[in-house]
Amino acid sequence: MGTIIERKNLLNICRAMNLIKNEIELPLVVVGKGSAYKDKVKEYLIENNMQDKVIFLSDQLAAEGKKPFVDTEDFPALYQLSTAMIYPSFYEGFGMPIIEAMSGGVPVITSTTSCMPEIGGDAAFYADPNSPEQMAKGFEKYYSDEDFRAHAIQKGFENAKRFTSEAYVQSVMNIYTSAL
Repeated sequence: MGTIIERKNLLNICRAMNLIKNEIELPLVVVGKGSAYKDKVKEYLIENNMQDKVIFLSDQLAAEGKKPFVDTEDFPALYQLSTAMIYPSFYEGFGMPIIEAMSGGVPVITSTTSCMPEIGGDAAFYADPNSPEQMAKGFEKYYSDEDFRAHAIQKGFENAKRFTSEAYVQSVMNIYTSAL
């Protein structure tokens, strides 16, 4: 989900998928618009005969004559149709897709950098954003170990509660009352 730019790390996600392309038959669905970096990713997919493993949803919709970008109200359905969400950015300001996925019952693979460990808590599978091998392990774990996946989903629901509006209001009130 989001803009297809270098810091989002789509190329390394594709490299991770290349490592497991014969073991996991699920496609990667990419939502968002891109530019030169997206073209670089597509070149990698062609070079590695992986065009059928990655669906650029915005491109597919545009080719069908539909609005090329998915509305935010469609995000929950996209998340809930997923086996897992991967978000191994090099850096983010907050990492809202992690919470969105967890709130929808989708386990998350994210990076060990920036704010992602703080947002994912103990509910995410962490991978070095420079390591397609670690990302591939996350794919394999969620795909092949149903108990691990179920446990991650449950932990994700619990973790997402930290970011509800009620939790935010309570934390602000705690700050005010502690200052008195």
